[in-house]
Amino acid sequence: MPDTTPDPAQPPPTTPAAAPGPTTDTPTGTLPGPLTGRQRIVIVGGGAGGLELARKLGTRHGRKHDITLVDCVRSHVWKPLLHEVATGSLDANLDELSYRAHCYKWGIRYFYGMMEGVDRTRRELLIAPLHDIDGSLLMGRHRIPYDLLVVAIGSITNDFGTKGARQNCVFLDDRPAADAFRNRLLNQCMRVSRAALTGMPGEHEVRVAIVGAGATGVELAAELYSAAGALRQYGLEHFDESRLKVTLIEAGPRILPALPEKLSHAAQTELERLGVRVLTGTPVTEVTDTAVITTTGEAIPAELRLWAAGVRGSAVLENTDGLEVNRWSQLVVRPTLQTTRDDRIFAIGDCCSCTLPGTDRAVPPRAQAAHQMADTVYFNIRRLLRGRALRNFVYRDHGSLVSLSRFSTVGSLMGNLVGGAMAIEGRLARLAYQSLYQMHLLAVHGKLKGVILILLGQVNAIIRPRIKVH
Repeated sequence: MPDTTPDPAQPPPTTPAAAPGPTTDTPTGTLPGPLTGRQRIVIVGGGAGGLELARKLGTRHGRKHDITLVDCVRSHVWKPLLHEVATGSLDANLDELSYRAHCYKWGIRYFYGMMEGVDRTRRELLIAPLHDIDGSLLMGRHRIPYDLLVVAIGSITNDFGTKGARQNCVFLDDRPAADAFRNRLLNQCMRVSRAALTGMPGEHEVRVAIVGAGATGVELAAELYSAAGALRQYGLEHFDESRLKVTLIEAGPRILPALPEKLSHAAQTELERLGVRVLTGTPVTEVTDTAVITTTGEAIPAELRLWAAGVRGSAVLENTDGLEVNRWSQLVVRPTLQTTRDDRIFAIGDCCSCTLPGTDRAVPPRAQAAHQMADTVYFNIRRLLRGRALRNFVYRDHGSLVSLSRFSTVGSLMGNLVGGAMAIEGRLARLAYQSLYQMHLLAVHGKLKGVILILLGQVNAIIRPRIKVH
């Protein structure tokens, strides 16, 4: 299949759009009739859910319909691994996936651009102007026509309007942020090591404050100590774990609220054994360029400040031509995962809010939810193409797992599948945690290449450097 990405100097070619029919809001989540002819299916967002959906649709319908994946970056790194990228434990250059090569393989188009909005009347996705690194214009504002649109752009970290948080914290939302944090961490470790070597006055500790003790915050705290121990093997002979001071700050009564209290306590005990100072029931009121200030009035000094408390949808979702959004800027969807005001638009993953019948809370923003939503939308798009009624999304909670780097792993399996969670720790939990990424590889790459990548990952874990220091 030839590379069909538009010339950056010109807007993408547009085929005549079918006359826009009325937007429906039927309780069954169906369109006025079957979709006939060659359909334009656009997926915006190449995260876990969007990428998996694109691969499945390309495999089944790539030759029958025009399928396009749109993303504002050129490669994919599984978001639950960003904390490892941030500490250097994972070399994203070796584990990333190229959208262009991946889409070519599965018979779909890839378009490099950022969603700016939706024109539902004309059924067009609005793409923001694209600029080069020097600020020169690569491509002007343009439109991509669609017959079916799937929004899968994920979420961003929610600062809850905390004073100074956006300006003075790193938000681990994407790879550039993870790379920036790693570079700042390595630079600070070098300063401390140099001061210890020369005996000159200066900084003698690397102080890190992490706001939010969910999975990301807890995993990052543990991974920092693993990375600190490895740095001695890479020239920083006067730096070790004793010079790292990490403070984990949580507004709620305990860390890891998604896990049973017993496992939450076990994880906190392990973190404190490593040297992490854990503060629970401690909301943050302000962040400065040198400290994190809590409601108790304490100013926690930190050269590195990372915010990992809560998620919300991107502000761009408020520019979707009247689609319903909640107070966290997430698209509100029906159980079929169609938006409430337009049956031709689906939303999956963290960017949507889906409250299923018989429940009073939305499906939690987790990778497993995005994976399951991708499956449902895949089958529902196939049903639309056949003119059949859609099926409702059913969320199956398979539990939660949290890795404390090489030190420990805790979690609960099965979740509501068996009416309650089964707590696991240690080696079994570690194997289960590793299997999550392996299942992601199988879902995105297919069985053959997925198995090969899993085997290569086992080899790379032995031969590649323990930490990325560049």
